[in-house]
Amino acid sequence: MGVFKDHNKKMEQLIGIDYAYATFQRYQTSLQRTENFLKWKFKVPDVHLADLNYQFISDFEFYLKTVCSCGHNSTMKYLSNFKKIVLICVKNDWLHKDPFFAYRMPKIGVDRVALSAEELLTIIKKKFITERLRLVRDIFVFSCYTGLAYVDVQKLRRSEIIIGIDGGQWLQIKRQKTESRSSIPLLPEAITILNKYENHPQCASTSRLLPVLSNQKMNAYLKEIADVCGIEKNIMFHLARHTFATTVTLSNGVPIESVSKMLGHRDLRTTQLYAKVIDSKISEGMKRLKDSLTDKLGQSTAM
Repeated sequence: MGVFKDHNKKMEQLIGIDYAYATFQRYQTSLQRTENFLKWKFKVPDVHLADLNYQFISDFEFYLKTVCSCGHNSTMKYLSNFKKIVLICVKNDWLHKDPFFAYRMPKIGVDRVALSAEELLTIIKKKFITERLRLVRDIFVFSCYTGLAYVDVQKLRRSEIIIGIDGGQWLQIKRQKTESRSSIPLLPEAITILNKYENHPQCASTSRLLPVLSNQKMNAYLKEIADVCGIEKNIMFHLARHTFATTVTLSNGVPIESVSKMLGHRDLRTTQLYAKVIDSKISEGMKRLKDSLTDKLGQSTAM
Protein backbone atom coordinates (compact mmCIF):
# COMPACT_ATOMS: atom_id res chain seq x y z
CA MET A 1 0.00 0.00 0.00
CA GLY A 2 3.00 2.27 0.50
CA VAL A 3 3.86 1.93 -3.19
CA PHE A 4 0.26 2.63 -4.17
CA LYS A 5 0.04 5.74 -1.95
CA ASP A 6 3.39 7.05 -3.22
CA HIS A 7 2.18 6.60 -6.81
CA ASN A 8 -1.01 8.54 -6.11
CA LYS A 9 0.85 11.32 -4.30
CA LYS A 10 3.10 11.86 -7.32
CA MET A 11 0.10 11.65 -9.68
CA GLU A 12 -1.66 14.38 -7.68
CA GLN A 13 1.34 16.68 -8.15
CA LEU A 14 1.23 16.02 -11.91
CA ILE A 15 -2.45 17.00 -12.34
CA GLY A 16 -2.65 19.38 -15.27
CA ILE A 17 0.80 18.28 -16.48
CA ASP A 18 0.58 14.55 -17.21
CA TYR A 19 -2.80 13.63 -15.70
CA ALA A 20 -6.35 14.93 -15.46
CA TYR A 21 -7.93 15.33 -12.02
CA ALA A 22 -10.50 12.66 -12.93
CA THR A 23 -7.68 10.16 -13.49
CA PHE A 24 -6.25 10.92 -10.05
CA GLN A 25 -9.70 10.41 -8.53
CA ARG A 26 -10.01 6.98 -10.17
CA TYR A 27 -6.69 5.88 -8.69
CA GLN A 28 -7.73 7.18 -5.29
CA THR A 29 -10.88 5.07 -5.53
CA SER A 30 -8.77 2.07 -6.60
CA LEU A 31 -6.52 2.63 -3.59
CA GLN A 32 -9.53 2.63 -1.28
CA ARG A 33 -10.93 -0.54 -2.89
CA THR A 34 -7.59 -2.26 -2.39
CA GLU A 35 -7.37 -1.23 1.27
CA ASN A 36 -10.90 -2.48 1.88
CA PHE A 37 -10.11 -5.79 0.18
CA LEU A 38 -7.08 -6.35 2.43
CA LYS A 39 -9.20 -5.77 5.53
CA TRP A 40 -11.95 -8.06 4.18
CA LYS A 41 -9.68 -10.90 3.09
CA PHE A 42 -6.68 -10.76 5.44
CA LYS A 43 -7.91 -8.53 8.31
CA VAL A 44 -4.78 -6.36 7.87
CA PRO A 45 -4.12 -2.86 6.46
CA ASP A 46 -1.25 -4.05 4.23
CA VAL A 47 0.60 -7.13 2.96
CA HIS A 48 4.17 -7.82 1.89
CA LEU A 49 4.91 -7.65 -1.84
CA ALA A 50 5.91 -11.31 -1.75
CA ASP A 51 2.30 -12.19 -0.92
CA LEU A 52 1.10 -10.94 -4.30
CA ASN A 53 0.30 -13.90 -6.53
CA TYR A 54 -2.27 -15.20 -9.00
CA GLN A 55 -4.63 -16.26 -6.19
CA PHE A 56 -4.45 -12.79 -4.62
CA ILE A 57 -5.65 -11.19 -7.86
CA SER A 58 -8.34 -13.82 -8.33
CA ASP A 59 -9.65 -13.17 -4.82
CA PHE A 60 -9.53 -9.41 -5.46
CA GLU A 61 -11.66 -9.87 -8.59
CA PHE A 62 -14.14 -11.99 -6.62
CA TYR A 63 -14.33 -9.32 -3.90
CA LEU A 64 -14.99 -6.50 -6.38
CA LYS A 65 -17.76 -8.41 -8.13
CA THR A 66 -19.50 -9.75 -5.03
CA VAL A 67 -18.90 -7.51 -2.02
CA CYS A 68 -18.63 -4.26 -4.02
CA SER A 69 -21.23 -5.28 -6.64
CA CYS A 70 -19.00 -3.97 -9.45
CA GLY A 71 -19.84 -4.91 -13.01
CA HIS A 72 -17.35 -6.92 -15.04
CA ASN A 73 -15.85 -3.96 -16.92
CA SER A 74 -15.60 -1.83 -13.76
CA THR A 75 -13.82 -4.71 -12.05
CA MET A 76 -11.35 -4.96 -14.93
CA LYS A 77 -10.63 -1.22 -14.65
CA TYR A 78 -9.85 -1.54 -10.94
CA LEU A 79 -7.58 -4.51 -11.62
CA SER A 80 -5.89 -2.60 -14.44
CA ASN A 81 -5.11 0.27 -12.05
CA PHE A 82 -3.82 -2.21 -9.49
CA LYS A 83 -1.68 -3.86 -12.17
CA LYS A 84 0.07 -0.56 -12.85
CA ILE A 85 1.19 -0.46 -9.21
CA VAL A 86 2.33 -4.10 -9.37
CA LEU A 87 4.41 -3.40 -12.49
CA ILE A 88 6.16 -0.54 -10.69
CA CYS A 89 7.28 -3.13 -8.14
CA VAL A 90 8.41 -5.56 -10.86
CA LYS A 91 10.40 -2.88 -12.72
CA ASN A 92 12.15 -1.87 -9.49
CA ASP A 93 13.03 -5.54 -8.71
CA TRP A 94 10.99 -5.39 -5.52
CA LEU A 95 8.88 -8.17 -6.96
CA HIS A 96 10.64 -10.89 -8.97
CA LYS A 97 7.60 -12.29 -10.73
CA ASP A 98 4.58 -10.51 -12.21
CA PRO A 99 1.51 -12.03 -10.50
CA PHE A 100 -0.58 -10.82 -13.46
CA PHE A 101 1.29 -13.11 -15.83
CA ALA A 102 -1.28 -15.24 -17.68
CA TYR A 103 -4.12 -13.49 -15.80
CA ARG A 104 -6.74 -12.59 -18.38
CA MET A 105 -8.64 -9.32 -18.01
CA PRO A 106 -11.04 -9.17 -20.98
CA LYS A 107 -13.70 -6.49 -21.20
CA ILE A 108 -17.24 -7.16 -22.35
CA GLY A 109 -18.43 -5.12 -25.31
CA VAL A 110 -21.15 -2.61 -24.42
CA ASP A 111 -23.66 -1.24 -26.93
CA ARG A 112 -23.68 2.55 -27.13
CA VAL A 113 -27.34 3.48 -26.75
CA ALA A 114 -28.36 6.75 -28.39
CA LEU A 115 -31.51 8.73 -29.03
CA SER A 116 -33.07 8.28 -32.45
CA ALA A 117 -33.68 11.35 -34.61
CA GLU A 118 -37.37 11.16 -33.72
CA GLU A 119 -36.69 10.96 -29.97
CA LEU A 120 -34.28 13.89 -30.11
CA LEU A 121 -36.83 15.97 -32.02
CA THR A 122 -39.52 15.08 -29.48
CA ILE A 123 -37.36 16.43 -26.65
CA ILE A 124 -36.49 19.58 -28.61
CA LYS A 125 -40.12 20.42 -29.46
CA LYS A 126 -41.64 19.54 -26.08
CA LYS A 127 -43.10 22.52 -24.21
CA PHE A 128 -42.06 22.34 -20.56
CA ILE A 129 -43.89 24.34 -17.91
CA THR A 130 -41.02 24.56 -15.42
CA GLU A 131 -37.87 26.58 -16.07
CA ARG A 132 -35.58 23.89 -14.61
CA LEU A 133 -36.73 21.31 -17.16
CA ARG A 134 -36.33 23.79 -20.02
CA LEU A 135 -32.81 24.57 -18.82
CA VAL A 136 -31.76 20.93 -18.48
CA ARG A 137 -33.34 20.08 -21.85
CA ASP A 138 -31.44 22.89 -23.58
CA ILE A 139 -28.07 21.93 -22.10
CA PHE A 140 -28.65 18.26 -22.93
CA VAL A 141 -29.60 19.14 -26.53
CA PHE A 142 -26.48 21.35 -26.76
CA SER A 143 -24.40 18.30 -25.89
CA CYS A 144 -26.30 16.26 -28.49
CA TYR A 145 -25.12 18.75 -31.13
CA THR A 146 -21.53 19.10 -29.87
CA GLY A 147 -20.66 15.69 -28.41
CA LEU A 148 -19.30 17.16 -25.20
CA ALA A 149 -19.36 15.21 -21.94
CA TYR A 150 -20.91 16.77 -18.82
CA VAL A 151 -17.61 17.90 -17.31
CA ASP A 152 -16.60 19.64 -20.55
CA VAL A 153 -19.95 21.41 -20.96
CA GLN A 154 -19.86 22.49 -17.32
CA LYS A 155 -16.50 24.28 -17.70
CA LEU A 156 -17.07 25.82 -21.15
CA ARG A 157 -16.05 29.47 -21.34
CA ARG A 158 -16.50 32.25 -23.90
CA SER A 159 -12.77 32.22 -24.68
CA GLU A 160 -13.16 28.72 -26.11
CA ILE A 161 -15.31 29.94 -29.01
CA ILE A 162 -13.15 30.76 -32.03
CA ILE A 163 -13.66 31.56 -35.70
CA GLY A 164 -12.89 28.38 -37.60
CA ILE A 165 -11.34 27.73 -40.98
CA ASP A 166 -14.79 28.04 -42.61
CA GLY A 167 -15.47 31.44 -41.06
CA GLY A 168 -18.05 29.98 -38.67
CA GLN A 169 -18.05 29.63 -34.88
CA TRP A 170 -16.13 26.65 -33.49
CA LEU A 171 -15.47 25.33 -30.02
CA GLN A 172 -11.82 24.64 -29.32
CA ILE A 173 -11.41 22.85 -26.00
CA LYS A 174 -9.13 20.55 -24.08
CA ARG A 175 -11.10 17.53 -22.87
CA GLN A 176 -10.73 17.00 -19.14
CA LYS A 177 -10.87 13.20 -19.28
CA THR A 178 -8.20 12.57 -21.92
CA GLU A 179 -6.41 15.94 -22.00
CA SER A 180 -6.83 15.80 -25.80
CA ARG A 181 -7.84 18.84 -27.85
CA SER A 182 -11.14 18.94 -29.73
CA SER A 183 -12.20 21.39 -32.43
CA ILE A 184 -15.96 21.31 -33.02
CA PRO A 185 -17.84 23.42 -35.60
CA LEU A 186 -20.98 24.75 -33.90
CA LEU A 187 -24.21 23.69 -35.56
CA PRO A 188 -27.06 26.27 -35.72
CA GLU A 189 -28.99 24.44 -32.99
CA ALA A 190 -26.04 24.73 -30.60
CA ILE A 191 -25.49 28.42 -31.40
CA THR A 192 -29.18 29.16 -30.72
CA ILE A 193 -28.88 27.62 -27.23
CA LEU A 194 -25.69 29.58 -26.46
CA ASN A 195 -27.36 32.83 -27.52
CA LYS A 196 -30.38 32.02 -25.34
CA TYR A 197 -28.28 31.90 -22.17
CA GLU A 198 -25.75 34.57 -23.06
CA ASN A 199 -27.17 37.02 -20.52
CA HIS A 200 -28.06 34.48 -17.83
CA PRO A 201 -26.79 35.80 -14.44
CA GLN A 202 -24.73 32.67 -13.78
CA CYS A 203 -23.02 32.96 -17.17
CA ALA A 204 -22.45 36.70 -16.93
CA SER A 205 -20.73 36.41 -13.53
CA THR A 206 -18.48 33.46 -14.38
CA SER A 207 -17.78 33.86 -18.15
CA ARG A 208 -19.17 30.37 -18.64
CA LEU A 209 -21.29 29.63 -21.68
CA LEU A 210 -24.10 27.71 -19.98
CA PRO A 211 -25.64 27.66 -16.45
CA VAL A 212 -25.03 23.95 -15.85
CA LEU A 213 -26.52 22.29 -12.76
CA SER A 214 -24.79 19.49 -10.84
CA ASN A 215 -24.44 16.18 -12.68
CA GLN A 216 -26.75 14.53 -10.15
CA LYS A 217 -29.53 17.09 -10.68
CA MET A 218 -29.10 17.02 -14.46
CA ASN A 219 -29.55 13.25 -14.57
CA ALA A 220 -32.51 13.34 -12.17
CA TYR A 221 -34.31 15.95 -14.29
CA LEU A 222 -33.45 14.09 -17.51
CA LYS A 223 -35.35 11.07 -16.18
CA GLU A 224 -38.32 13.37 -15.62
CA ILE A 225 -37.96 14.72 -19.16
CA ALA A 226 -37.89 11.18 -20.56
CA ASP A 227 -41.14 10.36 -18.71
CA VAL A 228 -42.88 13.50 -19.94
CA CYS A 229 -41.77 12.83 -23.52
CA GLY A 230 -42.77 9.16 -23.38
CA ILE A 231 -39.22 7.93 -24.04
CA GLU A 232 -38.48 4.58 -22.41
CA LYS A 233 -34.70 4.76 -22.71
CA ASN A 234 -32.72 5.47 -19.55
CA ILE A 235 -31.63 9.02 -20.38
CA MET A 236 -28.46 10.09 -18.62
CA PHE A 237 -26.41 13.12 -19.65
CA HIS A 238 -23.73 10.97 -21.31
CA LEU A 239 -26.40 9.70 -23.71
CA ALA A 240 -26.10 13.06 -25.48
CA ARG A 241 -22.50 12.25 -26.44
CA HIS A 242 -23.62 8.92 -27.92
CA THR A 243 -26.42 10.70 -29.78
CA PHE A 244 -23.97 13.17 -31.32
CA ALA A 245 -21.71 10.35 -32.47
CA THR A 246 -24.43 8.23 -34.02
CA THR A 247 -27.67 10.07 -34.80
CA VAL A 248 -26.27 13.55 -35.48
CA THR A 249 -22.98 12.82 -37.27
CA LEU A 250 -22.26 9.25 -38.43
CA SER A 251 -25.84 8.63 -39.55
CA ASN A 252 -25.68 11.79 -41.65
CA GLY A 253 -22.53 10.84 -43.50
CA VAL A 254 -19.86 12.66 -41.45
CA PRO A 255 -16.62 10.65 -41.87
CA ILE A 256 -15.71 8.58 -38.82
CA GLU A 257 -12.24 10.18 -38.71
CA SER A 258 -13.84 13.63 -38.33
CA VAL A 259 -16.24 12.37 -35.66
CA SER A 260 -13.31 10.84 -33.76
CA LYS A 261 -11.46 14.17 -33.78
CA MET A 262 -14.51 16.09 -32.55
CA LEU A 263 -15.12 13.57 -29.75
CA GLY A 264 -11.49 13.86 -28.69
CA HIS A 265 -10.80 10.14 -29.06
CA ARG A 266 -7.15 9.17 -29.17
CA ASP A 267 -7.90 5.87 -30.89
CA LEU A 268 -10.19 5.47 -33.90
CA ARG A 269 -11.25 2.07 -32.55
CA THR A 270 -13.09 3.86 -29.74
CA THR A 271 -15.18 5.75 -32.28
CA GLN A 272 -15.81 2.58 -34.28
CA LEU A 273 -17.81 1.25 -31.32
CA TYR A 274 -20.45 3.85 -32.17
CA ALA A 275 -20.49 2.94 -35.85
CA LYS A 276 -21.42 -0.65 -35.00
CA VAL A 277 -24.84 0.33 -33.69
CA ILE A 278 -26.03 2.29 -36.70
CA ASP A 279 -28.45 -0.04 -38.48
CA SER A 280 -29.48 2.77 -40.82
CA LYS A 281 -25.97 2.91 -42.27
CA ILE A 282 -26.07 -0.83 -42.90
CA SER A 283 -29.44 -0.41 -44.58
CA GLU A 284 -28.19 2.44 -46.79
CA GLY A 285 -25.10 0.51 -47.80
CA MET A 286 -27.07 -2.59 -48.70
CA LYS A 287 -29.61 -0.52 -50.66
CA ARG A 288 -26.82 0.96 -52.77
CA LEU A 289 -25.46 -2.53 -53.33
CA LYS A 290 -28.87 -3.84 -54.39
CA ASP A 291 -29.36 -0.93 -56.80
CA SER A 292 -25.90 -1.51 -58.26
CA LEU A 293 -26.50 -5.23 -58.72
CA THR A 294 -29.91 -4.56 -60.27
CA ASP A 295 -28.36 -2.15 -62.76
CA LYS A 296 -25.62 -4.63 -63.68
CA LEU A 297 -28.10 -7.47 -64.08
CA GLY A 298 -30.30 -5.22 -66.23
CA GLN A 299 -27.37 -4.37 -68.50
CA SER A 300 -26.41 -8.04 -68.74
CA THR A 301 -29.98 -9.03 -69.74
CA ALA A 302 -30.10 -6.29 -72.40
CA MET A 303 -26.95 -7.63 -73.97
